[in-house]
Formats: sequence, C-alpha cells, structure tokens
Amino acid sequence: MRKAVYPGTFDPITYGHLDLIKRGSKIFDELIVALGHNPLKQPLFTIKERENMISEYTREISNVKVDSFEGMLIDYMEKMQVSVILRGIRTVSDFEYEFQRALTNRVLKSDIETVFVMTSQEYSFLNSSLIKEAVCLGGDVSAFVPSKVAKLLTQKFPPQK
Repeated sequence: MRKAVYPGTFDPITYGHLDLIKRGSKIFDELIVALGHNPLKQPLFTIKERENMISEYTREISNVKVDSFEGMLIDYMEKMQVSVILRGIRTVSDFEYEFQRALTNRVLKSDIETVFVMTSQEYSFLNSSLIKEAVCLGGDVSAFVPSKVAKLLTQKFPPQK
C-alpha cells in the first residue's frame, strides 16, 4: 500500500491545499493530512478547528485521513508507518525551502522520501498568511477558501468600523 503524509499547519485550509489533497489522493492509496504543532507559529485556529475544516472538505475522499501530531514529523511518520511526505511547490523559493527540509528529513531518517507536486496555476500565489492579512483588512477571500472557512475567518477578524 502506498501511503503518504501531507503535513502542514493549514491555518486556514485554502483551495490550494484542497487541490493538493485531491491530487495526492489519486497518487497514493492512503493520504494522511497531518496538522503539525509548530512552536514557532501562532495559529489563528486551534488544531481541533483546523481538523474540522479539513475533515469537512475531504470527507468524500475515501482514502484521506485527517490527523494531528506534536513533535518531529519524522517521529510521527515512524509511528504511522509511513515513509513518504507529500509537499506542494508554488514557486522557486518554495522549492529551495522544501528541498532543504527534504534533505534534512532524509539525514534524520534515511528511508524518508519527499514527493513534490507542482501547485495548480490558479492557486500558485495563495498562502494562508496572505489570506489572513486580507481578511484582517476587510478583504473578501471567498475566491481563495471555501465559504465556511471565509465565514470563520471573518468571525476571527470582525470588520472594522
């Protein structure tokens, strides 16, 4: 069975993430979307809120599982008996960053492989930070995230009067 982990913070889930999940689910027999707790980041949504968001939009994809973990990704992967990481690449700078991570993971655990998938063109500029910034400033992000996620974002950042 070909299994992979698609790790991230997904704060919030975007159409770009969902596109990669759908495409990854066609490549692998099982795809685990794993929300990592990164002590260097201050997420807007709790792990549970993010798990619920992702589960809602992936529930019809039978081979996708949503989970969360703390600590190192490679330790989580060993626990789950998975040796492949799925990562999306939007830009050349993404590739440089992800390439460094992939090599570091392989040094830490030699049987880890990283599979890079190019982001679909229409989502190549998306990232969660830009979406949160747009909402914070009163922007409409409905083109970038599902409607329920946009609503949750506006609840976190009520319009300024």
